[in-house]
Amino acid sequence: MKEEPKIIIKKADVNDTSTIVMFIKYLAEYEKLTHQVSVTEELLKQTLFRSNTNAFVLIASYNNKPVGFALYFFNFSTFIGKPGLYLEDLFVLPEMRAKGIGKLLLIELAKIAKENNCGRFEWSVLDWNTPAINFYKKLGAMPMEEWTIFRMDEEKFTKLANNNE
Repeated sequence: MKEEPKIIIKKADVNDTSTIVMFIKYLAEYEKLTHQVSVTEELLKQTLFRSNTNAFVLIASYNNKPVGFALYFFNFSTFIGKPGLYLEDLFVLPEMRAKGIGKLLLIELAKIAKENNCGRFEWSVLDWNTPAINFYKKLGAMPMEEWTIFRMDEEKFTKLANNNE
């Protein structure tokens, strides 16, 4: 009798740093944003695995091989007066998609949101990523079309912090 493939979702630890960097690079390649990647293993070790970190990672393994990850953090909603869980990145290797791995990662994140009394579970998706949009809608997620994301990079917010025009 053939053994069923085993999918395991676990919280990442410092020993997973190189795997996380690998997935970040794969995600950037998929999103055509490799020119924006400057992360290093050393930087992630300093930020993700310090005692007061505010970002966390889940690793998905298929038959003991890492095949996906989710990086998340907690924010806060003033309107509902509760924390929220924000999914920064979700990535599953292309050859491992449609095996339920992405869904299992999202289920685990939903459980974490419930355990932390979150009022929201949110993330962003690129407009052109129709497969992801359809997948999220199928799970019950709703696009927030009336909202526009704004961003300042480090150079811009440093300039603002220094009150330079």
